[in-house]
Amino acid sequence: MIRIDKVWLAVDPMDMRSGMDTTLARVVRVFGAAHPHHAYVFANRRATRIKVLIHDGIGVWLAARRLNQGKFVWPKPGDTGLVLTEEQASALVLGLPWQRLGDAAIIDCI
Repeated sequence: MIRIDKVWLAVDPMDMRSGMDTTLARVVRVFGAAHPHHAYVFANRRATRIKVLIHDGIGVWLAARRLNQGKFVWPKPGDTGLVLTEEQASALVLGLPWQRLGDAAIIDCI
């Protein structure tokens, strides 16, 4: 399968009608470049759909996902691009609250 070393989350919304070339141009504009074995995730304004562009070292893959109910948990526009852990990325594509995983789930004061 495709190896993914890093997952980047684009915070600002994207038009989901965008194809491969437009999405790749957006990756370069937002993140500076499309690095091999990195995945770049975008959502629409309502956060009901996501697109994932993956550079596998030879070419690029584009995948899309739509939730029939609810919305993806997404940061507010204006925040910086985020790097997700593998656990957070898996939760994100399922529509789960990925921000509550990893170090963010630690309770250190009451």
